[in-house]
Amino acid sequence: MEFELDLVSSIALTLILMLLGAWAAANLKIFSRFAIPGPVVGGFLFALVVLLLRETGVVELTIDTTLQSPAMLAFFTTIGLGASLGLIKTGGKFLIIYLVACWTVAIFQNLVGIGLAKVLDINPLLGIMAGAVSLEGGHGAAAAFGPTAEELGAQGATAVAIAAATFGLVAGSLIGGPLSTWLIRRNNLDVKTREIETVEEKGIDKDSEVSEGSLIATAAAIGVIVVIGVYLGNLFADMTGYSLPGYVGAMIIAIILRNINDAAGWFKVHDKALKLISDISLGFFLTQAMMSLKIWDLYDLALPLFVILAVQVVVLMLFVIFVVFRVLGKNYDAAVICGGMMGHGLGGTPVAVANMDAVGRRHGLQSKVAMIVVPLSGAVLIDIVALPWIVFCLNWVA
Repeated sequence: MEFELDLVSSIALTLILMLLGAWAAANLKIFSRFAIPGPVVGGFLFALVVLLLRETGVVELTIDTTLQSPAMLAFFTTIGLGASLGLIKTGGKFLIIYLVACWTVAIFQNLVGIGLAKVLDINPLLGIMAGAVSLEGGHGAAAAFGPTAEELGAQGATAVAIAAATFGLVAGSLIGGPLSTWLIRRNNLDVKTREIETVEEKGIDKDSEVSEGSLIATAAAIGVIVVIGVYLGNLFADMTGYSLPGYVGAMIIAIILRNINDAAGWFKVHDKALKLISDISLGFFLTQAMMSLKIWDLYDLALPLFVILAVQVVVLMLFVIFVVFRVLGKNYDAAVICGGMMGHGLGGTPVAVANMDAVGRRHGLQSKVAMIVVPLSGAVLIDIVALPWIVFCLNWVA
């Protein structure tokens, strides 16, 4: 029997799972000890229930994820509105190092995927689908590049890419927080974050409390930016033939608007309202992404693809622990950023932010540097190298 929850029921269930996940992450030692994000806990537990019901033949349950994409767009828009040039400058060497590391990860993930695909005697295009496309790129890039790979001769490439992105989402969510916590404990790190130089921002209100008016005004601004960003992103795709994820356009417009407003002081961005919307939209998006996982797609993959994905996880972990952590200075900020990189490198930027937020909550201090560096690099700057590299690799192996 098949049963689908309608939109209202799916929203209600998502909110309940957000509450359940937040409670479990804060109160159950197995989750709090390893800093597993609340949305991951609630959403993934539900996905396991769906899997059990499906495998026992009771019912095949699906939910309406219509609002998942708008929540993701809203989240990235809030990141853009928080990205003043002054804040980017405060990232300093951390931003440069992390960005170069992101580009390096994108390069070696495709090389690892292609190399192992040839060793395992499968189409190298499928290796790319299990590389930077699905891991750093996430489900959006998987859905965008899968059909292209199929046109080049890789049968089932879209399904492989989406399943690999699902694997990465789970792996990145489960590994990032524990890895940061392990680095902090193993190296006896002082829980302190680098002081961020105070930047004068004319266009932001950091003092006023959230009110109905400030919340509605902030939400309205986010909505307008999302509409403009998605439209321009689609226009860019039509003109160039290159697929541009909607959230990229929205985030770029938000960044431009924020920095023009900082200089001109046209209106005030309400900081606390912005953070509230950011937290809710991230939690909603990630919960729905986890609860709608089709876990059976993972074990439906051929064994060679499991091998590729497992190797990708190990290689990224080694790179993060022995290179990134050391180059960043082996401190608390570096440990938090490493957890973010595991989330970003396997499951996308929202997973990275959720991982870092969970680590900050676990240790009682959010890394200011990490919360600036990782979203900016992972959501926008990474694509300067990653997208051209993916296109090159597709044409190279085809």
